[in-house]
Amino acid sequence: MTRTVFCKKYQQELEGLAKPPYPGAKGQEIYETVSKKAWEEWQAHQTMLINEKQLSMMDPSSRKFLQAEMEKFFAGEDFEQAEGYVPPSE
Repeated sequence: MTRTVFCKKYQQELEGLAKPPYPGAKGQEIYETVSKKAWEEWQAHQTMLINEKQLSMMDPSSRKFLQAEMEKFFAGEDFEQAEGYVPPSE
């Protein structure tokens, strides 16, 4: 049986992650409150931000920026988009 969580991004019960994506308290929080669907969307968006903004994961300010954007993404707030990005129409 698949594990479900009440996803804070989509505000509904959805399939959860198989394991915490990070060690520690933050990973556990994501595991308990973020759906697999929302996490996969964040991973794709994070990759786009890293590539388009040429972020270095060795730079603490880049990691801090991504952490802040992840919080906004899951909270449903306005989050950073890549320059010229147009979301797909549904």
